[in-house]
Amino acid sequence: MANAPAASQALDILRLLARHTEPVPASAIARDLDLPRSSVYHLLTVLCDQGFVVHLADERRYGLGVAAFELGSAYSRQAPLQRLARQPLVRLVDATRHNAHLAVLHGRDVLYVIEERAPGRPPLVTDVGVRLPSQLTASGLAMLASLPPQQVRALFPSRDAFVQRHGVGPTTLPGLRAVLSRVRRDGFALEDGTVTPDFASVAAPVLDHSGHPVAGIAVTYPAAEVTADQRQAIVEQVIRTATDLTRRVRGRP
Repeated sequence: MANAPAASQALDILRLLARHTEPVPASAIARDLDLPRSSVYHLLTVLCDQGFVVHLADERRYGLGVAAFELGSAYSRQAPLQRLARQPLVRLVDATRHNAHLAVLHGRDVLYVIEERAPGRPPLVTDVGVRLPSQLTASGLAMLASLPPQQVRALFPSRDAFVQRHGVGPTTLPGLRAVLSRVRRDGFALEDGTVTPDFASVAAPVLDHSGHPVAGIAVTYPAAEVTADQRQAIVEQVIRTATDLTRRVRGRP
């Protein structure tokens, strides 16, 4: 983007608007992106003309327009993330001999979009189309740990936001923050029995160009059958696969 700064800045504005749950004033956009206000207003005018941004004049704020929704819908129809992830997940299953899956954030839940089952392994609750509370899953924790703190706070504003399945897992924002801090320190997320008793999962995030988590890759295994050394080998395979898919998402070989 070095030769097209205006295009890069316009995309930065769209990403910023997408991260907020409410429309944003132009002054806040200029401040957060460290851009001159004149440039921001010019770019917003172009984006409004093209339908990617809508100006709420009464509120003096800007939000995403219909064209942005149409673009997102086209992305869903093409399912490029699933296409990019299929073969890396197959290789991950071959390497670990355990079930692997790909999940995306959907509000404060995770939505499972791919499952690759290892031969002889039983089906899991994390089937395609299933939604689970993100703070209970390894995939969800891996993605939440890559979000800005204010976005995590917006997703979990009170104790009522913390759903449990088996009486384990974080139940408060401070507790969740402590877990996410460990995930960032370790470079991977681990859950053991919070989704399904006797099963554990290891996950790592897939990040886009801006460092935003677009997905989480995880391997799930019977906890009693895996030694500490074997788990470490699974961790390394999961991180390697997530790193590979991150490169693919960013269009790098």
